[in-house]
Amino acid sequence: ATSCNKPQQATAGKGGPPPVPVTVATATTESIPFELKVVGAAAASSVVQVKSQVAGQLIKVHLAEGQDVVKDSVLFEIDPSPYQEALKQAEAGLARNRALLRQAEANLARGIAESRNAEANAQRYAALTREGVISREQNEQARTAADVQREAVRAAEATIESARAAIQSDLASIDKAKLDLSYCQIKAPLSGRAGNLLVYPGNLVSANGNPLVVINRVSPLFVTFNVPEMHLPVIRRLNARSPLPVSAVQPDTPQSIIAGRLAVIDNTVDSTTGTISLKAVFENKDRLLWPGQFVNVILRLETLQNVTMVPSEAVQVGQKGQYVYVVKADKTVEPRVVSTGRSYENKTIIEAGLTAGEEVVTDGHLRLAPGFKIQVVAPVPPVGVERT
Repeated sequence: ATSCNKPQQATAGKGGPPPVPVTVATATTESIPFELKVVGAAAASSVVQVKSQVAGQLIKVHLAEGQDVVKDSVLFEIDPSPYQEALKQAEAGLARNRALLRQAEANLARGIAESRNAEANAQRYAALTREGVISREQNEQARTAADVQREAVRAAEATIESARAAIQSDLASIDKAKLDLSYCQIKAPLSGRAGNLLVYPGNLVSANGNPLVVINRVSPLFVTFNVPEMHLPVIRRLNARSPLPVSAVQPDTPQSIIAGRLAVIDNTVDSTTGTISLKAVFENKDRLLWPGQFVNVILRLETLQNVTMVPSEAVQVGQKGQYVYVVKADKTVEPRVVSTGRSYENKTIIEAGLTAGEEVVTDGHLRLAPGFKIQVVAPVPPVGVERT
């Protein structure tokens, strides 16, 4: 009964169990990046629904579905005939009102001359009336004629003002007709990638109606992703110095890493998920990312300097927490409780309990106990890989 309570130990003497074959690794001191790995979604940096600004029949399409388009290139043509006629009518109205203005100006000049003559006659009749040469009635008739001519001048001036206003209205109508005529050629508002055609030639389209095509700007391109709110303070602090680097990795090509930078930190934490939404921008000149695509996102915050690292498979979980089997000088092992940190590329940070240079067991833990002798063997290569 007493022997059952003692920890099982291997003896190096005669009759002890044979050494246990294990693989080992040495704890190293490294500098590793502090990264957050999440899943994000790619989105176009700009999305434009191309619509017609005038009503009419769609007569021509100048793009193919799914092609790249350049800003200000012609995409569609609307039948311009109604707008060409409207422009001709506006120009004809302008010519008519300009003629009326010239006529009104001539009437004004004649009225001014007649008004001056009538005013001179009225003054002459007034002098003759004071001398008793003519009657008062004749004097009043002359004064009335002068007043009539003066009001005729005012009427001519009003006619001129009206003609000038009509000309301004005609000019505005011409500008409007020219603008509508220019809208008959629908141009690309930005450079990007066109989607499927939504309206085909021969259809009637309305002003600001259904979109004709949707253009996505894919270079640059955004990737949105969420990270736990606990990282928000350090993200804000580091991003204030310089934009944090962000990498995107496509699931089917993990070896291809696309570099970008953090562009937007959302202004609100999602209280339901406890995350903050971030947006990274990628130049995407090679078109490796596509709107709507899900990618693995790596947000690099900072680099942890001189930390102790061991292979992640060396860390085991026991009743007292996480531990590793440390190889002693006499080729026996002892379990040691350790405090671990983050993992990076199949390695784990050891924050306490182990120092760099010590050897730990990475495979063969199930057959080990404190004090057991070990025999170091080469690691078993993966299936399909030959041992060298």
